[in-house]
Amino acid sequence: MRPMNMKNATSKTQLLLALVAVTLTLARVAFAAAPGMTSTAGTAGTFNLTAQDAYLNQPDGSAVYSWGYGCVTGSTPTFVPKATFTFTPYCNTMQVPGPTMVVTEGQAVTINLTNNLPTAAGNTSLLFPGLSVSTTCTAAGQQQGLLTCEAAPGATVTYKFTATTPGTHAYYSGTQGDLQIEMGLYGAVIVLPASPPASCANGTTTTVTNLYGKVDYGTTNHIEGFPEQDFRLSTAAYDHPKSCYDREYLFQWAEMDSRIHKQAEAQVQAKIGCTAGTMGCSLDVQTEPYHPAYFLINGRSMPDLMDPNYASEYPHQPYNGDPHIHPGEQMLIRTIGQGRWQHPFHEHANHVRILARDGNLILSPTNPASSLAGTLMFNTDTTPGESFDGIFYFSGRGLNWDPYGHHPAGTTASTNPYPTDPLASLSCTPDANGYNTGNPAALNYYEWCQDHNKPVQVNPFGDVPTGGPATLPDPNVLTNGAWYGGSPYLGPDATLRGSHANCDTTTNANCTDLLPSNVQLNPASERGWAFMWHSHNEREITTNNVFPGGMLMMLLVDSREYPIDESN
Repeated sequence: MRPMNMKNATSKTQLLLALVAVTLTLARVAFAAAPGMTSTAGTAGTFNLTAQDAYLNQPDGSAVYSWGYGCVTGSTPTFVPKATFTFTPYCNTMQVPGPTMVVTEGQAVTINLTNNLPTAAGNTSLLFPGLSVSTTCTAAGQQQGLLTCEAAPGATVTYKFTATTPGTHAYYSGTQGDLQIEMGLYGAVIVLPASPPASCANGTTTTVTNLYGKVDYGTTNHIEGFPEQDFRLSTAAYDHPKSCYDREYLFQWAEMDSRIHKQAEAQVQAKIGCTAGTMGCSLDVQTEPYHPAYFLINGRSMPDLMDPNYASEYPHQPYNGDPHIHPGEQMLIRTIGQGRWQHPFHEHANHVRILARDGNLILSPTNPASSLAGTLMFNTDTTPGESFDGIFYFSGRGLNWDPYGHHPAGTTASTNPYPTDPLASLSCTPDANGYNTGNPAALNYYEWCQDHNKPVQVNPFGDVPTGGPATLPDPNVLTNGAWYGGSPYLGPDATLRGSHANCDTTTNANCTDLLPSNVQLNPASERGWAFMWHSHNEREITTNNVFPGGMLMMLLVDSREYPIDESN
């Protein structure tokens, strides 16, 4: 009998309102990081995995029968990153994607896979593309398949390799891939560099990209939550000085055709108790034509993927997908195409600089030791079977107006009613690349100085004067969600100048709410923008053709007054 979904069923009307609800309930927003494990058996690089079946919860209230890799019963995983999570990390006996295995360059890796799929599902296996894997296939229950050694029902196969190549790598079933990968048998291996460049180390002054260990605005001003926990797995993605980063997120793209899953479920149920290898004890699921209805990032669809990592309502989908940064931070995006289709994913607010593909760093042909040559991409191509690592950041560059709402140059008390606002009068001294990087403790660290003091509105609210390139909606009539709040500015004072004039002249005078509706729309610890990251195939941002859903998530950009907590 099909189990009940652990969540309440969601009506189509509710789903249509979900995007608004996500924006209005950001107190429960969780952030992604790149959670995984370095072992399941107490020895780094050793993983005891199982392949089993279970049900995946979907935002339309469905529970879809699926297969996935997980940790064998009794495992004691070592979870990373080594920071304090609000939710207790777990590794159940089945999850989609499978456990993210985090190892170090040069490390010997051993994976013991036990086939606990239904007997009628037959053999299963593991492939690690781009890594040189060895395995023996002589024990009982082990059978040489077309691509690798396979485990018969109830049997175990051991795979070994040396993690020779840093970067993001896929793993997935090497047995009847059109069915088994579709059913959920895939996951990721992250190989960390053995010797991250010294310039990426915490607190160094030779790079502006690494903020941890440096004096920042929040720490300097003794704001609660600073210094922030460090949720990175390393300080660099590769053994290269141009691969430093401040935050990292892992996104695995896949899709599901519910017809295939229903057929597999029905045939498995009909053949319970059959003997492996006997006539009729196998599945005959038609995997074509292919019409997916669910589009997944890390095993979840929007809005589910904005819920916390390891949330109890998703016992078989532990990883979320919700990137979150401060302006100027270098975000490492680890991405794997685990499905059949290519997904043209668009990261709003900036392009993505590709560092590497399938663990192959894209080096400059003229200066490989210190320069890279990856392209800037408007849409990142999540190609089936391919991984890439890329760098994303937000600085306000290219907006042609000042996102911090600074006073234009030359304003005086006679022309400006709020001249005493210190956060609206910050300076911006461009470095060689045009960014304000001289003082990491500055609120507008990494601001794009060319647009400093440029007004945004012709008919503004607050102290931004007329003559700007745009007229925004009246925030008393229309707002584009709580994170936009009727104002295009970062930070509390800049935001509040849109509707709370006396906040400019009185320090901390209950000026932490976000108007115009006089309702606390944002959590008290956050102010910023939300940018939609989504597939440019419109059908893929739906669940069963209902929007919003599917391959859609929100990038949240916070001003530097507010700590980013990736513990949930």
